[in-house]
Amino acid sequence: MTTDASSSARADATRARLFEAAVRAFAEKGFHGTTTRDIATAAGMSPAALYVHHRSKEELLYLITRTGHEGTLRLVRETAASCDDPAEALRRLVREFAVHHARGNVRARVVNYELAALSPEHLAEIRELRRAVSREFRSLVERGAAAGVFDVPDPRAAATALLSLGVDIARWYREDGDWSPEDVADRYVRVALRIVGADG
Repeated sequence: MTTDASSSARADATRARLFEAAVRAFAEKGFHGTTTRDIATAAGMSPAALYVHHRSKEELLYLITRTGHEGTLRLVRETAASCDDPAEALRRLVREFAVHHARGNVRARVVNYELAALSPEHLAEIRELRRAVSREFRSLVERGAAAGVFDVPDPRAAATALLSLGVDIARWYREDGDWSPEDVADRYVRVALRIVGADG
């Protein structure tokens, strides 16, 4: 490995450590309750090291939020398109979405509940990603309604309810609780089918 490649790899590893430290700190203390020193200390670095790799604490939050939403959008698009049967596609989507938010609950709390701390420009970008996720849910519910598989008078409201249920898992889920991510997913699939008026 060349010296340049080694330096690049070290820089990438440092950014990854800062990223994960920021996720944990923001989840525990909130964006405004977290200092750059908190993040750097958790990453095993000096506070000055953070500014070598990131312009600000807000930039770190933006990166966490953007990558989180981009990953969620990929999961939703791929799962919604994985089956021609709308009911089966919804089962898969709700299951994957629930497991995703339960397993990644620490990061998901930051991604979904620290948005107000973003700059207006960054917030606008994240809102567009969120709208894209919402459109995928709504499109699937509308597809099921058009096919007569779902009995739902307001597909948009139903899609919003399904999305909100899944996102909110990050607020309350804990690894030491009574339910595994798969347990949560099983329960949410049954609720989802009732919301869209489909047979279980």
